[in-house]
Order: sequence, then C-alpha cells, then structure tokens
Amino acid sequence: MVHRIVTAVFITAALLLAAAMTPGIAQSQLPRPGQLPPPGGQMAPPQQQPQPQQRQQQQPQQQQQQAATGPYKPVSISPPAPISDPSFEAFRKQLGAIADKKERRALAGLVAQNFFWFGDKGDKADKRKPGIDNLAKAMSLDAKDGLGWDSLSGLAADPTGAPFEERKGAICAPAEPNFNGQELEVLTKATGTEDGDWAYPFQPGLEMRAAPQPNAPVVEKLGMHFVRVLDDSSQANQDGTMLRVVAPSGKTGFVPSDALSPLGSDQICYSKESGGWKIVGFIGGE
Repeated sequence: MVHRIVTAVFITAALLLAAAMTPGIAQSQLPRPGQLPPPGGQMAPPQQQPQPQQRQQQQPQQQQQQAATGPYKPVSISPPAPISDPSFEAFRKQLGAIADKKERRALAGLVAQNFFWFGDKGDKADKRKPGIDNLAKAMSLDAKDGLGWDSLSGLAADPTGAPFEERKGAICAPAEPNFNGQELEVLTKATGTEDGDWAYPFQPGLEMRAAPQPNAPVVEKLGMHFVRVLDDSSQANQDGTMLRVVAPSGKTGFVPSDALSPLGSDQICYSKESGGWKIVGFIGGE
C-alpha cells in the first residue's frame, strides 16, 4: 500500500507539471529500476539515552552516515519531448475525463483486447479476459481508496511517450528523461546508492527548504539534475507531502513530493490504430 500511495503522489500531481516541460537533447536511458523509498512513515519508538561507551561506538556510524550524504557530482537530465499529435492530446483529455469520473464502462471502450501487462516476470495479462479486466487489475481500479483511478488520471495528463521495443507501434508514458547512463552508474557507485534512491525535478530552480513546510527558509535551489532522496520518518513530515533530499553541495533539505519524479515509475502504453488511439498495455504494478 505504501508503494501505491507514493506512486500516486508522484503521478497525480507531478505529471501535471511535466506537461509544461520543453524537449531536451537525447543522451541515453537506463532500464527501469526500483521505486523511491517512501517519504513518510511512523514515528520511531523512543530510545534510551546511550551510555558513554555506546556513544563512542555510535560515532563511527554517524560519521559514515554523514559521509554517505555528502557532496556528489550532479548528473544532468533533460526532459523528454511531448508527442506532437493533436489526436493524441484529444485522446488523453478523453481518458483523463473518464478517469476523473471513474467510468469503467467508458474506459473499456478505450482498452485493446490484446492488452499486455509487463512486470518483473514478463507479461502477466490473462489473455482469456477482456483488456479492461487486465488494466483494472494492473492499476487496482477496483480498490476502494480510488488511488488506481487517480494514477490513471495522472498518467493521462502526461504528454510524453517513448517507443516500447516489446510491442511494435506502442508508446509508453511517461517517458524517461534524457541523461547519460554511465554518469548515473558512476554516481550510484560513488555514493553507495541505487538508481531508486534518485529522482529528478520537472523544472529548474526548485527550492529546497530547511524544514518540511512550504514556508520554511530556502536552503538551496536545485538545477536539472538527479537529486538524492532520503527516507524521512519524522513526525513533522508524516503526511509525505515533502521529500527530504540531498543537494550536490551535500546540504539536505525538503522539496514538495509533486516536484520530483522517480525513475522507473509505472507506465501506460498506447497505440494508434485504425479506429483511433487505444490503451494497449501497462508496465509496472504489483
């Protein structure tokens, strides 16, 4: 459930900002890694004060943690280009309106029968069932919390897309940003992190604040590069609206959850057929 809540926060709000991005110069892309760690959590139980000997043992651990979140060389990103097809824009608006109203019957008319659902172990779609049933299962559209429909609405708002090699003619959105994959690999090794520990801003000049409040003092402004995301379980940030991050300078602070996007977020796939655009697949899910 935590995974879906975090994903929904990114998709429903952050992808709306992605629609305003301008095309960038392509560099290279990585395979889809894991998701970001959850920004929120329960407050840790109270701990006893350590004795002097325990403090001495804890100091090296604290120093290691401090070193692990120190300065790093930024890896630049450029946003993907939107799909310049007026019919695709009209289709996305139609899909978004259906998702907002949670109209399953109307959605069924937009889903192809030969629907695919790719997870970690290949195609998980049940070919004996209608495409809408597979999409509903992949995105948890039948869940009472409505997060599946919120995610679908957010995905429909994204104007980007990239070809999916496993299915001819299919494009999947949101498209990953353009970046140098080797540079990101060097960065993760140097910092002892994984791809899923990093996210990227939708716009330059993102303000990193000293506390998880939107009016807290600005510590630094972030550029168009990958930003390390830390797991923050403080009581002040339990609602998960802010993410604790590390800037390339080594400073830590907080940014809105809807201002960053992780690599490897769930993708919905489309294809333009004779009768118009159709939803042909989904990548991700549980």
